[in-house]
This record gives sequence, structure tokens and C-alpha cells, in this order.
Amino acid sequence: MSLLYGNSGLGTLLTLPIKRKIFVSYHHDSDQWYYNEFSRFFSNQYEVVQDNSLDRLIDSYDSDYVMRRIRENYITGTSCTIVLCGPQTRWRKYADWEIKATLDKQHGLIGVKLPNNSPEPISGGCHKPDRLQDNIDSGYAVWTTWETLTVDNLRSCIEIANGKPKGSIKNDRIMRSRNG
Repeated sequence: MSLLYGNSGLGTLLTLPIKRKIFVSYHHDSDQWYYNEFSRFFSNQYEVVQDNSLDRLIDSYDSDYVMRRIRENYITGTSCTIVLCGPQTRWRKYADWEIKATLDKQHGLIGVKLPNNSPEPISGGCHKPDRLQDNIDSGYAVWTTWETLTVDNLRSCIEIANGKPKGSIKNDRIMRSRNG
């Protein structure tokens, strides 16, 4: 958006930054506090989409219908999806479906490790949805931590995620049919 200022006929051109629209996926029962803090902290810079559980909003067992609703009502018009990865997010079917819908639209994808997500004993990594891990491994998704999130860091992650080559998307995994 551009505005023209000045009292001469020529004025000064001022370009205001675009307020990007982002979708945030998370496990509502375990990680609502983190979503609330994320939304509060970043609401001046980004339009954060959706803070209600899709379980309550889309009352259907038809996965094709639910996927269409996720794409049309939540993912379309956003620039990326941010997945807040707590200890239970990996097992939530809607988190998987939201990631799938994001990849179907070829939008940016960012995973954020939350502080309540302990390292796995064997690998030293942490729990995250398999479809997200596929895309971290392929180089498509961006991975960061809650502790490093700042306005500048998130802006950088979003720009990097949106600039990733679409050919590295991995989205062939079967959709999770139920919560784990």
C-alpha cells in the first residue's frame, strides 16, 4: 500500500509494509497458552488466522469435505502456516491435515519447537508431525524454536519459507485418520 504525502504537488512516496496473513496450527488442549502468546506478541505485524479448534468448527467425518474447508476457509489467502510443535502435536490429525492443505497450496511452512516439547531420548530431536518432518528433511520447511522467535526472526523465517523451491515439497504421506 502506498500513500502520497507532502504539500508540494510532487509529495513523498511512503510504502507501508504489507501485513501478512498467517495460519497457525497447534494442539489446542496442550498448547493454547503458546498460541495466545504468539498471537498477542505478533498481532501488530501479522494477521494471525484461527484460534478455535477445527474439531469444533467443522462438524464432519468426511475427510474430503474437511480438507476442502481447511483449504478454503483457513489456508487460502495466507502466506504460510506456522506449526507450534508441542509434545502432542505430532499425534493430532488436524495438524497433519492443515500441513497437507498448506503443501497442496504450495504455501510456506514453518515448524516451531515449543519449550514443553522435550528431546526424544534416542535421536535427540523432538516430537513433530511426520509430514512436517518430511518437509524439514527435504529442505522445504523452515524449523526454529520458540526461544528464538522475535519480530525479525519470524519475518526472516516467513520470507525464507515462501522462497523455498516448490519442487522440494513432500506431501505423499497418507493423511492421519485419527488422533494418536
